[in-house]
Amino acid sequence: MPELNNVLLLVGEALLYFLALSALLRARSRIGLGAFFCALGVMHFLETYLASILYVALPFGIVASPGSTVLFTGKLMMLLLLYIREDAVVVRQPIYGLLFGNVLLFALAFVMRHHIPLGSDRAADFGFLNEMGALMVWGTAILFFDCIVMILLYERTRAWFGDRVFPRLALCGVLVLTFDQLAFYLGLNMLTGAGLPVLVGGWVAKMGAVAVYAVLGTIYLLYVEQPLGRRKTQRLSDVFDTLTYRERYEDLLARTGCDALTGALDRHSLESYGRRAVENAAVAGRPLALLLIDIDHFKAFNDRFGHAAGDKMLKRVTSSIMATARVTDFTYRFGGEEFVVIADGVAGDEAMALAERIRRRISGTPTDDPAARLTVSIGVATCGSDAGDYDSLFEVADRRLYQAKAAGRNRVVGERPVPPPDSPVRLVAG
Repeated sequence: MPELNNVLLLVGEALLYFLALSALLRARSRIGLGAFFCALGVMHFLETYLASILYVALPFGIVASPGSTVLFTGKLMMLLLLYIREDAVVVRQPIYGLLFGNVLLFALAFVMRHHIPLGSDRAADFGFLNEMGALMVWGTAILFFDCIVMILLYERTRAWFGDRVFPRLALCGVLVLTFDQLAFYLGLNMLTGAGLPVLVGGWVAKMGAVAVYAVLGTIYLLYVEQPLGRRKTQRLSDVFDTLTYRERYEDLLARTGCDALTGALDRHSLESYGRRAVENAAVAGRPLALLLIDIDHFKAFNDRFGHAAGDKMLKRVTSSIMATARVTDFTYRFGGEEFVVIADGVAGDEAMALAERIRRRISGTPTDDPAARLTVSIGVATCGSDAGDYDSLFEVADRRLYQAKAAGRNRVVGERPVPPPDSPVRLVAG
């Protein structure tokens, strides 16, 4: 029976596709994701080509294309697996690559058709290439929205199904591919004149493919890529895997831009975002204050009470700075016991008042030893009146910080001193 034979062939093609792509996905830690992405890209042309010209008969009068049923449904499910095992940032890479490549194919085919070829029995069918290029651009644009909706749905279904993988994969596939079938059919109908049976038959076939891929995806997630803790025996390579995970963890901390000890933004973030904030303020003519804060006698405290106590002090200072600064201000750990606060839209007396509030807050913070008084010295510089770029502004704040230390510490130095009414500590002008 030809219809049954076609069903068996489609299932076999889905198995072959999934096993090959999932093997590349599984091997990504050793060979990288490039092989997986390239394989997806190669299949993309075949998928679009078959979806436009090859249709087969299935039971109950259903007409479907292997390109749409097997290859596109499989690609979408593989991208969902990639998201589950990696993240959305990784998933977007092949989508952007496919979209860019398809647009480039379309553009080059348009330019190359103007060549004057040598006489030959075979002529390049640029009309076909343009048709394929247009379909691939349209299909990839739909894929972009498919992936966004699919990821959001998958996260949403956790509330409904918990950690049960199969219903989550199946529901995401059914909803997203229903939308995709409608959207892709519009382009297919305009370019190739595909009839309504292609829409209905393609949807039914895709639903069957979703069931197959959901089963395969569940097996893959539960039994092929098990977390290390669920394995009964420790493989030798797991030692290296653990080191790799540790390396990735350290890299993650670095990329998040947060200091691991204090929770403040780190120096790398200051160089990137802090510098940009100063530049933007200078261009816009908007005031901005840079506060450079240094803990007084921190080295002596560390030598007397130990590094554990010193770490506690750093955390307390960070907490006090963040609690005193505005929600829109950014606190960075510059290094050691030095911190930087960037307050956009603040200048003059307001900047000095902010620095004084921080100084008072910290000086009132209790320590484990009553004899150890916690104080800071602060240098304040303002974008516009003191300097117009980040490096010069930081230099001014650094110079004023050292003036504060030279004047006896536990004080604020800025352009215009405003002595606090309830504090014996004097503000010294820069």
